[in-house]
Amino acid sequence: MTANRAAAYPAVYALLRIAADIADHWVQSDHQATHKAKEGAEGHKALAGHVASYVATQGAALLVGNRLLGLGLRPRSIAAALALSGVTHYAIDRRWPVRKAAEATGKGNFYNLGGPLGGAYLLDQATHHLVEGLAAYLAVRD
Repeated sequence: MTANRAAAYPAVYALLRIAADIADHWVQSDHQATHKAKEGAEGHKALAGHVASYVATQGAALLVGNRLLGLGLRPRSIAAALALSGVTHYAIDRRWPVRKAAEATGKGNFYNLGGPLGGAYLLDQATHHLVEGLAAYLAVRD
C-alpha cells in the first residue's frame, strides 16, 4: 500500500462509519428494523431492503468523498469494500451470528444486558465497526 493510500484510510473509514450510522438509524425503515431478524421470507425481504439502502448510502459517501477529498479510490476497490460491508451487514443483522459469537466468547450475559438496545445492540455495532475497518482497507488498497 502506498503512503497516499495509507493516508486515505482514516478518511475512508470515517466515510463508511458516518454512512453506516445514517443508513442504520435514518434510512432504515421502521418495518425493516423490526422485521429483518424474523424467520422466513418476511425477515429476509426486510433485511434485503435494509442492506440495499445501507450499501447505497455507503457507496454514495465513498463516491462523494473520493471526489471531494481526492482520495484516488479505484472503482474495483470501492466495489470490494461495499461487497464486504453488505454481505457481513446482512449476516450480522440476522442477529443470531452475533448472539452465537457472544455466547462462544463468554459475552452471553452482556449480550442480554439491557434488552435489544443494550448489550446486543452494542455488540452488533462493534462488529459492524470491525468490518468497516476491513472494508476501508479494501477500498484504499492498491
